[in-house]
Amino acid sequence: MSSNNFRIEEWEEVPADAKLPTNNGEFRIRVFHDSISGMDHVALTLGEMKGPDPVLVRVHSECLTGDVFGSLRCDCGPQLNSAIRQIQEVGWGCIVYLRQEGRGIGLHAKIQAYNLQDKGADTVEANLLLGHPVDARDYSIASEIIGAVGIHNVCLLTNNPDKVRQLVSNGTNVSERMPLIEGVADENREYLSIKVDKMGHDIPEEQLGN
Repeated sequence: MSSNNFRIEEWEEVPADAKLPTNNGEFRIRVFHDSISGMDHVALTLGEMKGPDPVLVRVHSECLTGDVFGSLRCDCGPQLNSAIRQIQEVGWGCIVYLRQEGRGIGLHAKIQAYNLQDKGADTVEANLLLGHPVDARDYSIASEIIGAVGIHNVCLLTNNPDKVRQLVSNGTNVSERMPLIEGVADENREYLSIKVDKMGHDIPEEQLGN
């Protein structure tokens, strides 16, 4: 990844960098502005980002319905909460929170996709029917943020092999991957099965309860 292609803009007279006390400990929050999308992304860190062991990292794409409203249509909220708890338990780690709602198609289109799913389409078919990619997320900005906070060796919390591939191709050293299987429910079991069958996510069938 060439420094000439950096997308993040962070340097300000008053940095967007502060303590963030939470129910899971006192984190540090830093905001990075994406010069291409115009969106603000977040790094939520706990402890030092250097050490002999890989740093526990969750690269999490924004999900208003799951993260904020507790939707059972997906597993996003439980995954985010579990990642924060795991980081608190080990004492160090990072949440990279990316503003790319609905696998990158945006909130409006995501809810349109939900409407199509209510009528029988699966999550992949719904995106395609709306003329969107199955997954439009771009993790290059995450690689920049991971580097900017000083992480050189990553243990990535994810079930998504494409996320690993993208991060590695953008220069992130992902030396380990840990599964993050959370929030499986009757309301999202079919959705998760489609992610396994059509998107290559790594979730064992027995953990889906099929």
